[in-house]
Amino acid sequence: MSQNFIADPGVIARYARAVGSGPGGLVVEAGAGDGRVTVALAARARRVIAYEIDPVLAGRLAERCGDLPNVRCVTGDFLAARPPRGPFHLAGNIPYSVTSRIVAWALEAPGLASATLVTQLEYARKRTGDYGRWSRLTVRTWPEFSWRLGARIPRDRFRPVPRVDSAVLRLDRRARPLLPPAAMDDYVRCVEVGFGGVGGTLRASLRRAYPAARVEAALRAAGVPREAVVAFVHPDRWVALARVLHDHGPP
Repeated sequence: MSQNFIADPGVIARYARAVGSGPGGLVVEAGAGDGRVTVALAARARRVIAYEIDPVLAGRLAERCGDLPNVRCVTGDFLAARPPRGPFHLAGNIPYSVTSRIVAWALEAPGLASATLVTQLEYARKRTGDYGRWSRLTVRTWPEFSWRLGARIPRDRFRPVPRVDSAVLRLDRRARPLLPPAAMDDYVRCVEVGFGGVGGTLRASLRRAYPAARVEAALRAAGVPREAVVAFVHPDRWVALARVLHDHGPP
């Protein structure tokens, strides 16, 4: 399944602590493999639901976790699973090839409290603005979710050894969204217009869909330079822009 498993016990222990569900939490693990990470998660969570699609690995997972009453092992495709109804935390040392699909699953799950995922380093840096640029997905979901770059994990800590390093990507649902639910459709429209321009500045992109005077006022209120390029605008400033462009209160 093109998955590289963490082989370093110290890295596994630090990762389990980073998931941070607490003793009362439910953790859903995607791509549990043979259960090495699952055991560490189970020591810290009230309950763990571990998914593994490979039947051979799923057998090893079930054997390793057979004596853990708070672990339920599921043989099957995590992406086909329904999210739990209540609050839960997502974890997983996930295959690089399905990272985007698993992140999309997480963002669409109503009960998701957090996601702590081991991903390719480049992906984690891209989504968290570590290159100084911000991706459309991060900006689009920013009012509801924070994105953070966690610890870097060298490639030699995995078996088989991948070609690149990995990192921990952390998503947290905000206790208080930066915008009210009624404003989210307008915010998403603003982001799509901004990122949908044909190169150039954010100002030029927004002027394609909004009155020029309102765009100028929004840029000033949000502290965005008139020459700012779309991808270099911090998500917090996008929220401020949308508030002014759509009359959703002061930035």
